[in-house]
Amino acid sequence: MSLQKILIVEDDKHISKLVKYNLEKAGFACEVRITGEDALDVLDTEDIDLVILDIMLPKMDGLEVCKNIKQDKVLSSIPVIMLTAKGEEVDRIVGFELGADDYVVKPFSPRELVLRVRAVLTRGKSKEVIKEILAFEALKLDIPRCRVTVGKKEIKLTAMEFKLLATLLQKKGRVQSREQLLDDVWNLDANVTTRTIDTHVKRLRQKLGDMGRIIETVRGYGYRLIEESEEV
Repeated sequence: MSLQKILIVEDDKHISKLVKYNLEKAGFACEVRITGEDALDVLDTEDIDLVILDIMLPKMDGLEVCKNIKQDKVLSSIPVIMLTAKGEEVDRIVGFELGADDYVVKPFSPRELVLRVRAVLTRGKSKEVIKEILAFEALKLDIPRCRVTVGKKEIKLTAMEFKLLATLLQKKGRVQSREQLLDDVWNLDANVTTRTIDTHVKRLRQKLGDMGRIIETVRGYGYRLIEESEEV
């Protein structure tokens, strides 16, 4: 299993280094960005489990970044912990009103921050509803019955093709790198290479027929399932 990934958005290098060190020591993977714009770019292309977000950022501040995350239908489920020197009640209220999941005031205890990260991630998992039926336009995937249909036609898939399609449907709109798919679908099987992933995607598209168009190649990175709102 891959490590849960935390995005740290902090323009103070000393603080970001401290946070990154303690989170990695606690068993998390971390990405660091210093601007809100860069943070949103990362969220559009990588699978992030939680964001630690400073308010006082250059150009786009943390509150605006939080607002963008929570108003995005793809990103809104990602928990956000605000990390800031602003400790007044009004600042905390604004952060929570925008959808922040927790609020840590500087100076802070690294150990407390790690505990808060774990608590927020655990709280998020307890709220998750595991969908047994995944649908996209005419495509329907029934997980308990391992059955895929396009309209009224049943599509016969191998176990790995089924798991690949389910993974893309569950993360609709978010780019999945070949490495992420290798982990999620094949569980880092040493006998599987990224070329195998490309072959499975090609076969999956062929079996889905016209619906194969919904699996988009992101050149040099991986694949994603398009969103309904996009023109094809």
